[in-house]
Amino acid sequence: MEIEDLPGVGEKVAEKLREAGFDSMEAIAAASVSELKDIGLGEASVVKIIKAAKEGIKNTPEMGFETGIEALKKRELIGKITTGSEELDKLMGGGIETQAITELYGQFGSGKTQLAHQLSVNVQLPEDEGGLGRNAIYIDTENTFRPERLMSMAKALKLDPNVVLKNIHIARAYNSDHQMLLAEKAAEIAEEYNIGLVVVDSLMSHFRAEYTGRGTLADRQQKINKHMHLLQRKLADAHNITIVVTNQVMSKPDTFFADPTAPVGGHIVGHTSTFRLYLRKSKGDKRVAKLVDSPSLPEGECVFEVTGNGIQDSKNKD
Repeated sequence: MEIEDLPGVGEKVAEKLREAGFDSMEAIAAASVSELKDIGLGEASVVKIIKAAKEGIKNTPEMGFETGIEALKKRELIGKITTGSEELDKLMGGGIETQAITELYGQFGSGKTQLAHQLSVNVQLPEDEGGLGRNAIYIDTENTFRPERLMSMAKALKLDPNVVLKNIHIARAYNSDHQMLLAEKAAEIAEEYNIGLVVVDSLMSHFRAEYTGRGTLADRQQKINKHMHLLQRKLADAHNITIVVTNQVMSKPDTFFADPTAPVGGHIVGHTSTFRLYLRKSKGDKRVAKLVDSPSLPEGECVFEVTGNGIQDSKNKD
């Protein structure tokens, strides 16, 4: 059953649905009435469309349950990208996972973008060297992408810098809507370009600038929620891709005894991210990484260095 087969859905309405990210029967069946109304459909029509979509997929495998064994088989497909630091890899259970969103948050200079750059190189390594043998997409929202930096990292790994750069597809996002459209485009080209990693650097920059004041908070969080679920569902899950998002932080003035630094984005970003890694600057080139949240790994910390050659283990861990 195709989208066009739903009651009241012709070619034009189907096109609107696909443009809004509802490109499958499952996506429409799981949508709320308010979400579909936002694209210009009447409430009565939306209720009929959603009901028909649910009827159309209720006997399909996607709507059924699976055994733990089947879930384990899916987990066996997961790949991991080395960070360049054995200590950091160990903290992350062997590297940065596919089929997951890993959030890197910390203050300016904590190493978020450096690690994102390094992963964009390392994903191209063969699997037996800690990569996936695949390419990367880099969505740049703050003009922080530096090809020269990637070249130095590639040379340190004895890779051809020009080949490495050719295999990274960069797009500059100029506002939050553009950022979301680029994520949708990434899902469209993921298979064609053999993508193994999608970086969003940084996730909240545009949302934070465009939605100011309490009155806009609900709209902002709704858009972020949609954006994060698209990254997870249409990229991480659909194509076995690693998603890495960097995030800004804010200071919590009511915190007196603990670290007052907290990531922006609220509970939406916190719940949607599979792994949350807090980075902070230490002495010189040293950085401290703390695993704050994970579905299976214990909390912990490690020290690594950001050097001219890229991310490496710290020689002196004091």
